[in-house]
Amino acid sequence: MSTPLASPSPRSTYRLQISPSFTVDDALEVVPYLRDLGADWVYLSPMMASTSGSDHGYDVVDPTRVDEQRGGEGRLRRLAEAAHQAGMGVLLDAVPNHVGVADPRQNPWWWDVLREGQASASAKMFDIDWAAGEGKVLLPVLGDGNETDPEAELDQLRIEGETLRYYDHVFPLAEGSLDAGLTPREVHARQHYRLVPWRWADDRLNYRRFFAINELAAVRVEDPEVFAAVNAVTLRLLREGVVDGLRLDHVDGLADPGGYCARLHEATDGAHVVVEKILEPGEELPADWLVSGTTGYEALAVIDRVLTDPTGAEALDAAAGQRDPAREWAELTHHTRLTVARTQLGSEVNRLLRELGWADNVDVDARKEALNELLASLPVYRSYLPTGRASLEEAFAAVRARRPKLAPVLDELHPILTDAEQPVARRFQQTSGAVMAKGVEDSAFYRYTRLSSLNEVGGDPSRFAVDLDEYHRAQSQRQAETPHAMTALSTHDTKRSEDVRARIAVLSECAADWAAQLEQLHRAAPQYDRTFAKLFWETLLGVWPADGTAPDTERLADYAVKAAREAGTATTWTDPDDDVEQALIRAAEAATAGTGPVREILQHVSDRISEAGARNQLVMRFLHLVNPGAPDVYQGTETVFPTLVDPDNRRSVDFTSRASALRRLEEQPPTAWTLPDDVDDAKLLITARTLRLRRDHPALFTRYAPAEVVGAQADRVIASHRGEAVAVAGRWWLERYWDDTAVVLPEREFVDAFTGTRIDARQHRVAPVAQLLEHLPVALLIPASHTLTPESQS
Repeated sequence: MSTPLASPSPRSTYRLQISPSFTVDDALEVVPYLRDLGADWVYLSPMMASTSGSDHGYDVVDPTRVDEQRGGEGRLRRLAEAAHQAGMGVLLDAVPNHVGVADPRQNPWWWDVLREGQASASAKMFDIDWAAGEGKVLLPVLGDGNETDPEAELDQLRIEGETLRYYDHVFPLAEGSLDAGLTPREVHARQHYRLVPWRWADDRLNYRRFFAINELAAVRVEDPEVFAAVNAVTLRLLREGVVDGLRLDHVDGLADPGGYCARLHEATDGAHVVVEKILEPGEELPADWLVSGTTGYEALAVIDRVLTDPTGAEALDAAAGQRDPAREWAELTHHTRLTVARTQLGSEVNRLLRELGWADNVDVDARKEALNELLASLPVYRSYLPTGRASLEEAFAAVRARRPKLAPVLDELHPILTDAEQPVARRFQQTSGAVMAKGVEDSAFYRYTRLSSLNEVGGDPSRFAVDLDEYHRAQSQRQAETPHAMTALSTHDTKRSEDVRARIAVLSECAADWAAQLEQLHRAAPQYDRTFAKLFWETLLGVWPADGTAPDTERLADYAVKAAREAGTATTWTDPDDDVEQALIRAAEAATAGTGPVREILQHVSDRISEAGARNQLVMRFLHLVNPGAPDVYQGTETVFPTLVDPDNRRSVDFTSRASALRRLEEQPPTAWTLPDDVDDAKLLITARTLRLRRDHPALFTRYAPAEVVGAQADRVIASHRGEAVAVAGRWWLERYWDDTAVVLPEREFVDAFTGTRIDARQHRVAPVAQLLEHLPVALLIPASHTLTPESQS
């Protein structure tokens, strides 16, 4: 029987990427370290059976069993029992929206549908428009044919046993379809599926996907039977106390996210659930969802911006060639989303057209363009009808103003798309999130580069910085409304880890100098696109080691090519331009070479920002840990871990060295710190001490209120009352002077949890910032009478 948890919601989580190379057995070995670190719950990546060799687990092929390549259910239970015995809960990442179909043999539901078609018992699992495929599932796997025969590649088909094969692709044969004398093409024509050229996926596909990924087919969890099948094992693990809560992946793709959450709430007796939901600035999670909150990207965006110096905006905008950042961002994202709707997600738009079922006298092109424009104009990822109707009305108004000739079609669409009971309105909502994600996160973020640290999931890069008043308001609201929501800083989906963004943010403090150095880089290594080159160079500075060595050349080159293809301005995934990509590879080589102008320029800038960058890294982590919500520590980031977009952010973690460093720090805490040399130790110590206090002494963190700061540099101090604890952090570290700045404290004696420094505020209620931040850029003041217990030091 599992040990009861002290709290039904986590006070913090630690994310582990479980994979074939890091199984639950490996995770079991690090449980003692995570306990010592102070993590309250272990947070596991998806554990249901996924595509063979998958290192992320989001391509689930069979949700009815735990993945054996990740350790299987028996070992998962042993991991959970070890975590529970250590007083830790288990949060499981669940994937309700889609399953992996890259290899049909590995997905029993998909295999059965391909073999038996609409008669399959599994047909109801998938969102397939059978009529659009004339009774067949269209599978976009063929290579390019020729003008006279687009499906000429069907000549490469072969029959092997009871399967039809196209190179490495294997498909089932329908019963009775294999007669003697038939050619493979003729056998193919008798199947419940039709293999078509891969380029047809953009506009002819008849099954709903996850975003534009053909290998991930959406499932219909709105159907009670499908809900039960998809969640059977997950719910059993919850009922049996193996796992204690869930993180739900991509809820915007569901037909009815709120309804799904309500059904899950009932089925789990109110277990802790957080949802991956991107909230735009000012947007709030629907109040009727029965969840603890989001996974915290909105919190990440605020932390990034409070550490960005607003005085650097003008010089950085000029360097990026931007005159009106907000307008240009709006125009760019409208363009990229419109492009996505017209191309990659054209199949989904065509599905909307079919479901509208309008009379033929309506212009089809106008219908389609009206839908494309609405999808590109929605101010949020998804409107939730009826409560989110205002965002849909805003989109209609924008399209009417931009495209007045579409008014007749918009008049017909309006009563349909604003009616929550209309199936096509629901499907429109499912589609809009995919258009936003592909158009913004996977396109515009690589084209708009006023400061690349702002181009992060959940953020709006046209919002350069937030002031302290806005920052404190956001934290107060979070404490009042979603105190148990997750707070993210780095995730498996972030474009750049926290440590990379923290270093890049320092460029806002020396923007004019960076703009001058950038011009030199443009001359030393010219690229096809100066805007993209700016993003590339800033990202390199973000991962640049503080010790003067260079990053790995291949790693940077791989990133450059991937980022350029995502930007899609000169090279793309489907039509790569070798000249463009080779120029980027040469730039990566020049940056990491031992000598040369590119290396010298980057090293010069890195040397200037290294100390401030290290301090920023510590401040960013500190705010993440002390702010309202349950902080999630992504694997490895308790020390400096400068990773880039996936798969780079799934790099292996050396837990042994981290555990050894933690023991060393506890046995002999440093009496002085030298940054950036000691940044790894400092980050580890700050993480461990804060997590332990949050776990073992929750009374220290029961409320949120700004602490009063006085003096000439008050704007550079972020201070808050968190209950009995007072959190203090500095910002904008290129200039290190505090003048007479001080924090006003309650009338009692405090001790800094990191340095042991005592602050007696019983007579003098103000504590000089220069004293508080003498050794580290942050201080966590707890009552001196409330000393660290052996439990929280263990």
